[in-house]
Amino acid sequence: MEHPNESSQDRPPSVDRLARAMVDTGLPHPLLVDAARAAVAEGHSDGAAQRARELAEATARALLTDVVNATGVLLHTNLGRAPWRPPAVGQQRYTTLEFDLATGNRGSRQDRAPALLARACGAEAAIVVNNCASAVLLVLAALAAGRSVAVSRGELVEIGGGFRIPNVMHQSGAKLLEVGTTNKTRLNDFSEAVTSNPEMALTLSVHQSNYRIEGFTESVSIAELASLDVPVVADIGSGLLDSSCPWLDAGPPKWLSDEPAARQTLEAGAALVTFSGDKLLGGPQAGIIAGRADLVAACSAHPLARALRPGSLVLQSLQELALAYLARDGEAIPFWRMATIPVDELRRRADQIAPHLRADTVSVPGGGTLPGVAIPSAGLVLAGDRVAELRAGSPPVIARVANDATVIDLRTVHPDDDGVITATIAALTPPADPGFNG
Repeated sequence: MEHPNESSQDRPPSVDRLARAMVDTGLPHPLLVDAARAAVAEGHSDGAAQRARELAEATARALLTDVVNATGVLLHTNLGRAPWRPPAVGQQRYTTLEFDLATGNRGSRQDRAPALLARACGAEAAIVVNNCASAVLLVLAALAAGRSVAVSRGELVEIGGGFRIPNVMHQSGAKLLEVGTTNKTRLNDFSEAVTSNPEMALTLSVHQSNYRIEGFTESVSIAELASLDVPVVADIGSGLLDSSCPWLDAGPPKWLSDEPAARQTLEAGAALVTFSGDKLLGGPQAGIIAGRADLVAACSAHPLARALRPGSLVLQSLQELALAYLARDGEAIPFWRMATIPVDELRRRADQIAPHLRADTVSVPGGGTLPGVAIPSAGLVLAGDRVAELRAGSPPVIARVANDATVIDLRTVHPDDDGVITATIAALTPPADPGFNG
């Protein structure tokens, strides 16, 4: 019975009724209830239904979703770096992750994709962990715990998220021994450190993948380090397998000229190389340790290897990727396909979408690789800052702002998404600035 001083209009709306009215959003009922409760708690008695829907839609948009990367950053860390998908899922089945079909016994998850990657870069063996920082951590823990590792002061880098080589070294249990100076390190610096330190386990070479030191500089090559009486571990970071790029018909792009590659680093004398799976390798997030079989085995046997191991989806993805490299099929690797599209092809696509908006642009590798490298590109340019409007589309289009204009760089847009770009631009209000160039 209604209280004499309380009308039905004074009561808060039913949370369950609000939630059931939003089933078309596709969210599960508990999340719709959360949105409804939040709307009621905010005091939206009259507009509770509208507010609940806004909150539910915001929740849906905050989930992981596909976007169109129109930034021109090929390895966009915030967008997942290399555009690689797990293998296509058909009928639900198990996989031979740790099963040997020949014997019927337990196998190792490191027997397939890692072996293929080792073959592709000329290593005796390889294992896969969950990212490159993990690879470095595992190598140091397995091969140098309680012993010294010599590193040039110019290579004590910080990677994304504030992780630093000295911190990783400390967590591994290895002892950091800095040699040389920030801008100049010579072979003699390493030689003196090795001969004067009986606990020296390794020398570590860290690629300066996300910065450059120029001017009055000197560094020690892998071949020079390999002449010393301790193994060389080279963290090449970016994951280029072979500097000759045999998977590309036209050979290596000019912008790769100074990038270290796994095959050549091992040939120069490195005992191990570590690198990322989701950068220039072009696959899923992973870390690869490749090189001498005995050292790889020591890493595999360390307790951390289990904590850092990847799952079946990552390993299946890497297996497909490694097979593409071994087949020399660069077209099957999305990163290399988009990185090497001729600019004239991008201009043609821009003309088909909106010829009055076409402009030459500049793409970058991104992902903490190849600092300062610019790759000629082409795309579309809108006057003013329109990135928020582009993000509001379905699917969202992620662009960049430069020189007070919005740049849609087509190098990082799959041709199948040109229709999305066309529709998204059509939904915007003009004007555009066809005179932009940059």
